[in-house]
Amino acid sequence: MKAAITTTLTAVAVSALFANGFALRAAGQAGPAPAAPNAAAPNVDAVQMQVLHVQGNVYMIVGAGGNTTVQAGDTGVLVVDTQFPQLSARLLAAIRTFSPKPIHYIINTHVHDDHIGGNENLAKAGPTRPDRAPIEAGLGGNTGAQTTIIAHENVLNRMVAAGPDARPAGLWPTDTYFEGDKELFFNGEAVQIIHPPAAHTDGDSIVFFRRSDVIATGDIFTTTMYPFIDVPRGGSVNGIIDALNRIIDLAIPDHKVQEGGTMIVPGHGRLCDEQDVIEYRDMVTIVRDRIQYMIKKGMTLDQVKAAKPTLDFDPRYGTDTGFWTTAMFVDTIYRELSRKK
Repeated sequence: MKAAITTTLTAVAVSALFANGFALRAAGQAGPAPAAPNAAAPNVDAVQMQVLHVQGNVYMIVGAGGNTTVQAGDTGVLVVDTQFPQLSARLLAAIRTFSPKPIHYIINTHVHDDHIGGNENLAKAGPTRPDRAPIEAGLGGNTGAQTTIIAHENVLNRMVAAGPDARPAGLWPTDTYFEGDKELFFNGEAVQIIHPPAAHTDGDSIVFFRRSDVIATGDIFTTTMYPFIDVPRGGSVNGIIDALNRIIDLAIPDHKVQEGGTMIVPGHGRLCDEQDVIEYRDMVTIVRDRIQYMIKKGMTLDQVKAAKPTLDFDPRYGTDTGFWTTAMFVDTIYRELSRKK
């Protein structure tokens, strides 16, 4: 990332925070099925929120779980993804370092616990009406009106289907969309919420802050691992690639250096630009095409794994431990492409 970008994150701090984040994710979401919110809370005492001003009205907050993107201005605050519920007070405190305004909107990029867990807590930092000032109590919110929580309708459908014991109603979106996109105008800025079908899940949203020129991708794009393809929740490798191509279409680099320009906040990992997404898209496409070629040659899943189609990318993205391993990534792509055949 270019030296001109001002950041409070050191390399050591980032590594430690991401390690904490994925440890929490494994505890709260083991494999494709997230744990219920009433599962034993992970130890978050060592987690520190790190705030980075990206550009324009937009900030990135790194804690544990998914990255949080925040747009702040004279009207109020808009939050994309809310991390784990145990971190809500710290997340709100981080937001208060650059804005005292009420949180009018929360946008969830998908249904996983590390991105929606703080919905209910942060929603208390409303209200939704610009002419009503918040009452600073508890988390600093207004008990008479709450934040609007926006997500694709598939996010709501899956929460409702899980039942109130697994997903309390306070986490549920209060405003959904079902077609290709939804639009807001907030803090003097157009905000596009774009749904790529069947990508990381079937309820993904890409959030594009047009004036600030920042895109929040959710877990469609990360810098820390191979893409998690949540098949039980409608994910697919081809949908991931299509969604990455959509992000690339939206992003525009600085024409002088072909970097910078539109900034990309990934679901997990460091701040990026278009070139980082291009490299990630190319990696996923190459691995998919290699596995597709092996399937056409009649190779079994075990033979494909033995051929190591991810070998040259493993030092950067691979792992043999945790909730999403390299073997699981290859297995998922093989099964998807085999079904299509």
